[in-house]
Amino acid sequence: MAHRIYTRTGDQGMTGIHGGTRVPKDDPRIEANGNLDELNCQIGVIRSMLSERCGGCFSEPRALFSGREEKQSRKASETDTGATERALFDEILHTIQKNLMTVMSQVATPSAERDKNPNELPQNLVTDCEAMMDALTAEAGPSRHFILPGGTPLAAQLQMARAICRRAERRLWALHRIDPLPEVILQYINRLSDLLFVMARHELARQDWPEDRWQAFAYKNQL
Repeated sequence: MAHRIYTRTGDQGMTGIHGGTRVPKDDPRIEANGNLDELNCQIGVIRSMLSERCGGCFSEPRALFSGREEKQSRKASETDTGATERALFDEILHTIQKNLMTVMSQVATPSAERDKNPNELPQNLVTDCEAMMDALTAEAGPSRHFILPGGTPLAAQLQMARAICRRAERRLWALHRIDPLPEVILQYINRLSDLLFVMARHELARQDWPEDRWQAFAYKNQL
C-alpha cells in the first residue's frame, strides 16, 4: 500500500506531542507551535522573493519612477550590491528557519521530557541575533521612530514576519506559565522580532525608500 500523508488520528481534535502524549489541538503548546510554524512559512515567502527567479522582487522598485537612462545606469551600478544583499538576507533567513525548527521541537516537548529531545538549540543563538542586528543597524542608521509597515514589497513582508513573531512570543509566554520553556527560546523569539524589523529598515535604506514614520520612540530616545 502506498504511503499516505493522512492518518485519521486527529479526527477527534487530539494530536501527538514529543514523547507520545496526545493533547487537544487547541492546547497552548500546539497554539504556540502553530504560530512558530506560521512564522517559518512567512519567512519562506520572503526567501522566495529573494530568488533571482522571482522576477525582480528584490530589485530596485524606486527605479520604476526614474527616467530610462537613470534607471539603466542605476541598475548597472547596483547589480553586484543587490546580489550580495540577496545572498546575505537569504543566508540569515535560512538560518532562522532551521533554528525555528529546533525551537518548535523543544516547544513540542514537555519540560519533564526535554532532556530526552535530541534536537539541541545552537549555541550563541541570542548573541548571534544581536550581532546581526547591530551590523545591519550600523548600515541602515539608528531607529528612533515607529514605522508604518509598507514601503517595498520585501520590507512589507518582513514587517508581517515581525508581527507574526510577536504573536508567537505571546503564545510562548502563555505556555511558559503552564510548563516552563528554556529561557533562551523566549529570549531568541524576542530578539528575532527585532531582527526582522531591522531587516525591513535595512531594505528601505538600501532602496533609498523613505520610512513612513508615525512618531518617535519616547521611551527609547530617553535612554
